[in-house]
Amino acid sequence: MKNIDGEIIVVDNNSSDGSFDFFKNRFPKIKFIWNKTNLGFAKANNEALKISKGNYTLFLNPDTIIAEDCLEKCVDFLKTKNDDAALGIKMLDGSGKFLKESKRAFPSPVTSFYKLAGLSKLFPHSKTFSKYHLGNLDENKNHKVDVLAGAFMMIPKKILEKTGGFDEQFFMYGEDIDLSYRIQKAGFTNYYFAESAIIHFKGESTKKGSVNYVKMFYKAMSIFVKKHYGEKQAGLYSFLLNSAIFFRGSLSAIKRIGKGFLEKRNDSINQIKVVIAASEEEFKEVKNLLKESVPEKIVGRIETDRHFSKNTIASLRDLVNVFSFSGANEIIFCEGQLSFKQIISAMQKVPQNVAIKIFANGSHAIIGSDDKNLPGNIIIKNLE
Repeated sequence: MKNIDGEIIVVDNNSSDGSFDFFKNRFPKIKFIWNKTNLGFAKANNEALKISKGNYTLFLNPDTIIAEDCLEKCVDFLKTKNDDAALGIKMLDGSGKFLKESKRAFPSPVTSFYKLAGLSKLFPHSKTFSKYHLGNLDENKNHKVDVLAGAFMMIPKKILEKTGGFDEQFFMYGEDIDLSYRIQKAGFTNYYFAESAIIHFKGESTKKGSVNYVKMFYKAMSIFVKKHYGEKQAGLYSFLLNSAIFFRGSLSAIKRIGKGFLEKRNDSINQIKVVIAASEEEFKEVKNLLKESVPEKIVGRIETDRHFSKNTIASLRDLVNVFSFSGANEIIFCEGQLSFKQIISAMQKVPQNVAIKIFANGSHAIIGSDDKNLPGNIIIKNLE
């Protein structure tokens, strides 16, 4: 927000992690709304929308990291469309992998069937079988799309004045599809914007594969289909969803349990070897934090400031080769000397078998998420 005249509104849906006590004396310029109950995603965002004043509204999930120039780029793009468009963005998970839900088509019965039947996985770039995630479209180019992901939706004020905010029938999931549909119906265009990227850790609000997630997702899709496709198609669609989602949810739960078991076994066998992309000062801080928390072997420092020392094993420019010659299986990026924009760019070059964590300047914490379907992990300094 450095070069933008704007406001930040944070809505807390009755969280139980001590957020109120933590934030009450911090960030006086930010507006906080503290709900006494969990109102759901749609209602909570609408609360903020009612008091917002900007010409553009960004609905942003809390489990995200955005590049420093991201908002400026998005606003500039919408201005080129005379504010007759809304915008979603390229999203990466915590391991730097592209999130397919960054660009989506509307979930018609046929489109959803191809996805639920697994045909989209067999033909990931097919215009027909992979339509749900628009697999035929290049993820590195801007495109007109149907659906904007609720994790990052930037919408001009003049569009929201016509469409209104989220439909509060939806508690969680589906409200972004519904609003995207209404934006198109009102004569505007939705765009997938690839000229910037964000990290969306996912798995933090609801455990994927859990019974609760399956029920909420199914209910949301049922509401959407009945509202926009009518009762005739809703019957068949609901049957397909009810069968396929429950089946997939059950498999995900089993897979998650099995993966957790394997990870525990692997953790006891394989030592974690860490490289830290940081300045010399940041390297020392993270090294001390790791010593307090977990028995990880620190291989060395990847320099980010062109200052080499006895800890330095490579430059950030050599990131692709670092893991092969060092044997490291984890990297920690330090924000400070590096910008979030540089970190997001570098994450996409890290091999898939290497875990990624981030240490934000002044946060006293290291965060990471290796699986988009599971909650991430945190290493935090004891400040007492």
